Amino acid sequence: MDLAFLQPLYEHPGPWASVYVDTSRRTEDASHERRLTAEALARELSGQGADDATCRAVREALEELRLSPEPPGRALFARAGGVVLDPPLARPPRRDGARWAPLPHTAPLLELAGEDPVCVVAYIDRKGADFELRSAPARRDAGSVSGRQWPVHRTSTVDWSERQFQLKVENTWEHNAGEIADALAVAQEETRADLLILVGDDRARRAVRERLPGRLADLVVDAPHGIGSRLLDEDVQQARAEHVRRRATRELERFHAARHPDAEGRSTAVEGVPALVEAAREHRIDELLILPDGPDAPREVWIGEDPDQLAVRRTDLRILGEQHSWSARADDALIRSAVAIGAPALSVTPAAGAAREEAPVGGLGALLRWS
Repeated sequence: MDLAFLQPLYEHPGPWASVYVDTSRRTEDASHERRLTAEALARELSGQGADDATCRAVREALEELRLSPEPPGRALFARAGGVVLDPPLARPPRRDGARWAPLPHTAPLLELAGEDPVCVVAYIDRKGADFELRSAPARRDAGSVSGRQWPVHRTSTVDWSERQFQLKVENTWEHNAGEIADALAVAQEETRADLLILVGDDRARRAVRERLPGRLADLVVDAPHGIGSRLLDEDVQQARAEHVRRRATRELERFHAARHPDAEGRSTAVEGVPALVEAAREHRIDELLILPDGPDAPREVWIGEDPDQLAVRRTDLRILGEQHSWSARADDALIRSAVAIGAPALSVTPAAGAAREEAPVGGLGALLRWS
């Protein structure tokens, strides 16, 4: 997950109100339910010590939210009487909740908003293709491409002239596959799609796949249905979920390999809070890996005003020269450090089976930028 969108949260000091709410529930009296939820979460924040202005801002923002299955949830981050960021969620939280703390509680976003692959679905035939952009909240047209329209059909005769015609048909197919592949690569670049789903007969899909740039090879999957069928939402969701699982598994495999020291005794992966805190202070985190229900995620660390001011013990911050310090969750503090240095973060929860056993000890780990 690219964390750049969280940057506004770290441009201001805390404390912060962090709220996660399910907007997918539909009732006969939706506005009344929305008001009750807003009041309950505002009271929850007040009980934790939040100021009246921030509680009021959160309550008003929640009352204005539209109950809708798309997006199915919303997060709110507020301070000093105003909402600073309110990202949509790709899936609803397990329960509505609010937290008042020195840092915004951003760790749940890795599961609720982080892995929501955008897909380009390519409906391919031998004359061209139509592209459709599919994401959790919507679908829309993403363009089309038309290749040569003639000749595209073979004949059953075998005389010399017909064999020449067959060759022209083959050339048309090959040319059109190249045109489709080029257009699909452009569509992926323009939409920044995470996944390319090919729909069509076996030969058409294979021809296009072979002509796509190598950088897209890991993004391409074949649809479960043949040509002529528009993909159902559940088909797309299955492909997206499988893509997320494969990526989490792949990153865990990288992490496992990086754990082992090289010939010079250096490793490019760390796990456990003390090692991660040291790597964060040295700006060495290349990718942060988090198992949100891991035992180290809520572990207490100490922070100062700047992302570099991070320590396992409060006295360590004083040694570093920081006079002001606050207690924070380890996962939230490490995400703040990752945002500051432009490192991504990933929830490894989707990885199943043996790969999950390779998860960082305590549920927190990182791949490093250098040994």
